[in-house]
Amino acid sequence: MTCMPPHDRRGYGFTMLSKGHPVTPDDLSILTRRGFVMTSLISGLTLATPRAEAQQIHTDATGLTVGETKIPVSDGLLPAYFARPEGSGPFPIVVVVEEIFGVHDYIKDVCRRLAKLGYLAVAPELYARLADLSKMTDGEKIFRDVILKAPDATVMTDLGAAIDWATAHQGDAARIGTIGFCRGGREVWLFAEHDKRLRAAVAFYGPVAGPTSTIQPRNPIDMAAELNCPLLGLYGGEDPSIAQADVFTTEARAQAAGKTVEIVYFPDAGHGFHADYRPSYNHADAEAAWGRAIAWLRQYGVR
Repeated sequence: MTCMPPHDRRGYGFTMLSKGHPVTPDDLSILTRRGFVMTSLISGLTLATPRAEAQQIHTDATGLTVGETKIPVSDGLLPAYFARPEGSGPFPIVVVVEEIFGVHDYIKDVCRRLAKLGYLAVAPELYARLADLSKMTDGEKIFRDVILKAPDATVMTDLGAAIDWATAHQGDAARIGTIGFCRGGREVWLFAEHDKRLRAAVAFYGPVAGPTSTIQPRNPIDMAAELNCPLLGLYGGEDPSIAQADVFTTEARAQAAGKTVEIVYFPDAGHGFHADYRPSYNHADAEAAWGRAIAWLRQYGVR
């Protein structure tokens, strides 16, 4: 896999304005049109995976302030979803990192669940530059043509921008955590290895090893000793897509460097066991894992 050529770097985290040019609302509008394929979030659920909608959890917005927002980044405005309690805050922050399928109803509901617990939760659409995930129906194509073309450096910058947005919108800069699912679990590992502002991280079945490229040069297993905060990894014992040996090696490397990592396996769960809209959902293990996730955030100061 190759990087974008130097003359075509739109949407990859490079500033498109000349040095010294003041950024105006009109500038940001132009950048959004040029650099982003998605300028709003998915309505409903993803079309790219089998669904079991009858079991889907629906968290209401009573007592919450919720909605779609735009997060300023160097090349435009990144669409995102947020939810927080009503009132003035400041609220502890949780950055929610999506699966490969986009910020759809499941991820939005996770944000509302967190807001009901007192958090300001924000979920940026990390792949908005690359494709309109609302129209994609093939998970393998999404992974090949979108996920593997998203530079890790840009993802880290975007997640950092989500923190910046949250701290400017009633979030507490001293209480910041992150939760991610599937590929988002991988990004949580990387984010915790990248951003010193995080106090706690939770990765649901996040891959820690895999192919690398010039734009995705390192995996969490390579940087385990660089973790900046305690990390909880929640995995399914029946998940064939993530080698347990890799997960435990990553844990061991982090602990050898004096980092706090806890890995929990649910023996009867498969990949995506928390995704309540999918056949992979395991209610008992999802509830237990969620309880552990919230306890982890609170234990390490995101409360």
